Amino acid sequence: MIVFQLDRATVVRNREPVLHTFTWTVRAGEAWAVVGPTGSGKTTLAEALLGKHPLGGGTLTWPLFERLRAAGRAVDYTSQAVALVAFKEDSRLFSYAGRYYQQRFEFADSGSDTPLSLADFLKLGTADARAAVCARFGLAGLLHQPFMTLSNGQTRRARLARAMLTNPEVLVLDDPFIGLDAAARADLGALLHELVRDGTCVVLICREDAVPAWVTNTLVLGPAARGFASAVPSTRETASGLEPIVQLTDVTVTHTGHTILDRVSWTVRRGERWAVLGPNGSGKSTLLSLLCGDHPQAYSNDVRLFGRRRGSGETIWDVKRNVGLLSPEFHLYFGEPLTADRAAATGFFDTLVDRATTPEQDARVRELFAVLGIAHLAGRPFKHLSTGEQRLVLLARALVKRPPLVILDEPFQGMDAAATARCRDYLDRELSAEQTLLFVTHEPSELPRCVTQTLRLDKGKVVSP
Repeated sequence: MIVFQLDRATVVRNREPVLHTFTWTVRAGEAWAVVGPTGSGKTTLAEALLGKHPLGGGTLTWPLFERLRAAGRAVDYTSQAVALVAFKEDSRLFSYAGRYYQQRFEFADSGSDTPLSLADFLKLGTADARAAVCARFGLAGLLHQPFMTLSNGQTRRARLARAMLTNPEVLVLDDPFIGLDAAARADLGALLHELVRDGTCVVLICREDAVPAWVTNTLVLGPAARGFASAVPSTRETASGLEPIVQLTDVTVTHTGHTILDRVSWTVRRGERWAVLGPNGSGKSTLLSLLCGDHPQAYSNDVRLFGRRRGSGETIWDVKRNVGLLSPEFHLYFGEPLTADRAAATGFFDTLVDRATTPEQDARVRELFAVLGIAHLAGRPFKHLSTGEQRLVLLARALVKRPPLVILDEPFQGMDAAATARCRDYLDRELSAEQTLLFVTHEPSELPRCVTQTLRLDKGKVVSP
């Protein structure tokens, strides 16, 4: 279910466009990090979600609001369904303006001033709700302390607690980790993870090196240029407004009484780059087999590829024509005595047997072999190659026809560090904005830099990291 969607929106701040023709969709169950350099528009984006900045074009819609209204809850832009916590006081209860830094220590001893206490700051909701929130956020023993005397970490907890007392469906956090030491960052991160597990949709603005492990999706804003913040081509902000390539809705796959995939829902749009992660036996290979037209239970589930539901008349070859696949077991299925270059050329036809190729196709194979550093292997028998060499050849096979959907299942098995780095660089550099990538690995360090989104499976279910 969609929570909110920006569609080709131009976000204006101080009469200048900051984000231009910007598209982004956030769905229930997702936890997003928004990263990018200074001036790329991160805070402006957060404020725009609450209607604080006008749109110079495009739309911002909140299907979440429609669902809440249908449930009898009155909501609008100023409602408490969405809370922006900017970690600077904007509640009008307290302002650091007109005060000096040392005052935060003097309030405790001053009898002439009656400063705002933490209890006053948190005076929202019922007494029971306040007690529960204070206990959860570790603030119960600080309620009578002046707000200004709180530490950096305590202040962040207090602002989060105040936001949670409004019972928000969406929590937008602007740089919550700035100024915190490692222990405080870990503590705050764990608390936010708890909120995510409890169903709060979290959008977290932070540095790229501070993205918590529980974040499921990352939006990367590019450097500002002439008043615009451009998106990295592979991120959801450019792709989410485009057509879905993969749509799975409550997909369940069973075998001999065992559930392999359990009500998996997932949407991948053109140009997105996904990591598919999970332990052995989590259902990753089964998931990919549904996408490649290889699993018969695709027909009994709601599996849509390139806008068409499986079983609506397309053949398996119609599916494979749009997919470039590399799997760990692929090398075992080559029965013919092919040379390495001819094995790679079978990718044009989605077969494992040799077929005649055009001069243009032969040139494409040579191009890939050269850039992957395996030109010297072209005429050697494929079956005589080492595991790493075979993987390089099969990677070329997966890419050779420039497919719209590239599925790489543990592609770097058996490769040395130099070959792995060369292949990662190629994927980062050469995949077009129109190509979609699904990358399966047990080693996150292998992920190309262009991968910005994650699907994690465990025991057949989609889980948060």
